[in-house]
Amino acid sequence: MPDATGLELLAGELRDADADTVLGTLYFRDKGAIDVAPSRIREVLRFLKGKGYTFLASVHGLDYYPEEPRLGVQYELLDMSSVDRLTVRLRVPVDAPNVPSVTPEWPTADHQEREVWDMFGVVFDGHPDPRRILMPEDYEGHPQRRDFPVGGEPVLFTYHQAQGTDYTLGVDPPHEGSSTPA
Repeated sequence: MPDATGLELLAGELRDADADTVLGTLYFRDKGAIDVAPSRIREVLRFLKGKGYTFLASVHGLDYYPEEPRLGVQYELLDMSSVDRLTVRLRVPVDAPNVPSVTPEWPTADHQEREVWDMFGVVFDGHPDPRRILMPEDYEGHPQRRDFPVGGEPVLFTYHQAQGTDYTLGVDPPHEGSSTPA
């Protein structure tokens, strides 16, 4: 991990290129994070790639409910030569949850951005395949948001419905012509 001084030097270089890019830094428990403006994420990751952070390990969604901007995205970068890790964070409001997709430069972000969209509702502009990845296509809502209702109706997948099994309830429905012992 970059130490606190290294983190501030990276943030300073980003600020020198564009003063509105870096919103803040955090060095906590030996881990560095840079908070950036959502519209600048591609430029920031491109800059950090040039600094040796060439591996995008993961993209995560977060919900800071009830704070605004509420939705967050974190990018975990690794510098494999110096075994260094850096987190790049951004936040967007629920009413405008748009972030530029980094998939063109970082192909590993493809399915991870789809998962963040599916679970939290962050829209990645320019993503090559913005379909849901975990929930059915016609599912309404984003189940990892903190205000999402817990419980409710089970999610029925058409694959299991065709088999006559509702696996979400853990029971098989009675089949036509079968009799149950009394």
